[in-house]
Amino acid sequence: MMFRLENIRYKGILHIDELKISACMVTCLTGESGAGKTSLLRLLNRMDDPDSGSIYYQDQLLDKFNPIELRRKVTMLSQTSFTLPGTIEENLQLGLELTERKKKDKSELVKALETVELQKSLDEGTENLSGGEKQRLALARLLLLKPEVYLLDEPTAALDEETELRIMSRFLEEVKREKGTVIMITHSKQLADICAEKMIVLKKVKGSDY
Repeated sequence: MMFRLENIRYKGILHIDELKISACMVTCLTGESGAGKTSLLRLLNRMDDPDSGSIYYQDQLLDKFNPIELRRKVTMLSQTSFTLPGTIEENLQLGLELTERKKKDKSELVKALETVELQKSLDEGTENLSGGEKQRLALARLLLLKPEVYLLDEPTAALDEETELRIMSRFLEEVKREKGTVIMITHSKQLADICAEKMIVLKKVKGSDY
């Protein structure tokens, strides 16, 4: 079991008596706006901590982990994809630099771009990338980090449905090859139906959001 949550209360948004999330699977979080989907993801890598209750990561209490070390293993991709001024290559290497890991060679960078179908050269600048291209770049950067758990918050919201399905299928295939675990928020029912191995529906209901 990758995560186990018990008696979680968080800011009146989340009320979870028990929840288990399996390893090496694609779990999709769905539900109406305000039901706490993003809040749940942020709890899983200690971007936030619950008001009460316990979260276990691989059977160890999450609050025993150093947050920075934890986020190297449990890495979150937020809704807003960020890029820095510079080249595609510099942006791809950024995550590795920030987590003090060895840089990847160009062939690995190119492979990551191919996985997300971002047809750009490594020396091309990022200033003219569209919203969808920035999302693909962020997904490629995340692939290079190879975390144990990928927390994805609407990772393809800027893409059309056909492109979204194609890219996420390739992305998830690569993650599964590396025995990774994916916990993903998606607005797309079609994407969830096709890619999810487990579905968790959060409901905005007084007294119980799960």
